[in-house]
Amino acid sequence: MEAQAVKSNLVLILDYGSQYTHLITRRIRSLSVFSLCISGTSPLKAITDLKPNVIILSGGPHSVHADNAPSFPAGFLEYVESNGVFVLGICYGLQLIVQRLGGVVRVGEKQEYGRMEIEVEKACGLFGSKKIGDRQVVWMSHGDEAVTLPDGFEVVARSQQGSVAAVENPARRFYGLQYHPEVTHSAEGMETLRYFLFDVCGVTAGWKMEDVLDEEIKAIGDRLHCVFVDNGLLRYKERERVMETFERDLHLPVTCVDATEQFLSKLKGVVDPEMKRKIIGKEFICIFDAFAQDMEHKFGKKPAYLVQGTLYPDVIESCPPPGSGRTHSHTIKSHHNVGGLPKDMKLKLIEPLKLLFKDEVRALGRILDVPEAFLKRHPFPGPGLAVRVLGDVTEGNALDILRQVDEIFIQSIKDAGIYDSIWQAFAVFLPIRSVGVQGDQRTHSHVVALRAVTSQDGMTADWYNFEHKFLDDVARKICNGVRGVNRVVQDITSKPPSTIEWE
Repeated sequence: MEAQAVKSNLVLILDYGSQYTHLITRRIRSLSVFSLCISGTSPLKAITDLKPNVIILSGGPHSVHADNAPSFPAGFLEYVESNGVFVLGICYGLQLIVQRLGGVVRVGEKQEYGRMEIEVEKACGLFGSKKIGDRQVVWMSHGDEAVTLPDGFEVVARSQQGSVAAVENPARRFYGLQYHPEVTHSAEGMETLRYFLFDVCGVTAGWKMEDVLDEEIKAIGDRLHCVFVDNGLLRYKERERVMETFERDLHLPVTCVDATEQFLSKLKGVVDPEMKRKIIGKEFICIFDAFAQDMEHKFGKKPAYLVQGTLYPDVIESCPPPGSGRTHSHTIKSHHNVGGLPKDMKLKLIEPLKLLFKDEVRALGRILDVPEAFLKRHPFPGPGLAVRVLGDVTEGNALDILRQVDEIFIQSIKDAGIYDSIWQAFAVFLPIRSVGVQGDQRTHSHVVALRAVTSQDGMTADWYNFEHKFLDDVARKICNGVRGVNRVVQDITSKPPSTIEWE
């Protein structure tokens, strides 16, 4: 499919703060349809410039009755109706459609959370592939409910409690689901999204990684100068291993800058994780600016651009959802290459991957024949071990201890043949000590945590269930092999409610 055809099939998600919004984007892309997510309170021009074929209004934690309840911009309804754009509201998005078009939404007598069964009342539109009376289990998460629909709308499904579960007005191309079809708990959710996009909206599947490659590929040649910064926050022998990979496998000329002292001196005494990220982001740019000046002295021409590997999850998690008093969803964490960048940076940014999820980048790498071992490496945060040492990273020998523990953990995973089954695994240095007995003597040593998760794209994750013998072996290796550690714990929390990294 031509790039223009792909863009004409764009599905645009307006984000109203749901923790599942990114999943909508991801699920639609998995159907080979290009989708983007922007703030639900974006100006109308930001929406019209993208010329979407379908717009999905996400869920969110707000009530449409609240004074500061986020909503689509003035002129939105007129735009979608005059341009034949299909609109699907999910959860809060459904309530927004109902209220803004003249219906009534109120606090539900029976709030609905978690798994719940719904029943199809009309086999048309959203449920055109179903029969009246068909039932399915879905994931509900709402306190308000639609009680009076706008003119022309009809209920097509209800929950087992009798609440509205799905509505539609095909003539005006408005549709709504009170549940979340994007989560795996809604067993037939993907089927519903697929039917809506292809059968109701007439979207054509055709977006693929080759389209991204064709659009983003740039002829740089010998004008590319790669810089690898050792910020003193890398894993065990990370610098040597990465440089070897660049030279042996990727055949790239890379300059290694040792900035250990520069970073650690600025991080001394800093314990707040968000502040760590800001400092690290700023120092990275200072180093790149200095490198650019050196290039100017050497070649007589100063580089103008900085190419970064920013990914879509970085952008999503670094942005503030509507109704928070800021401009988007709550900032989960400032990624050093997004929210951590200084405003006065001199180099212009080029971010060819910023609209892709991590698994999509891996697929792109395979097309480019990047070595599989390089592609399968577990993600490592830009701020490095700074976000895996809770507290001051310069205190004592925390970094050295963490490097040794992490190396034992990762190597044990590789030896067990399960590395590729895990999305990300790492150790965390905790700012606490515990009493232990080692060599018949009382010890008061450090505690470390082990974290391993499975995921498809890093936006949601489940903890990896190791065999007990594996954990026993690893804990023994750590306590016997790393001086200063006498206790090992495992993190068994999913994302959400936690993030993958500790910080």
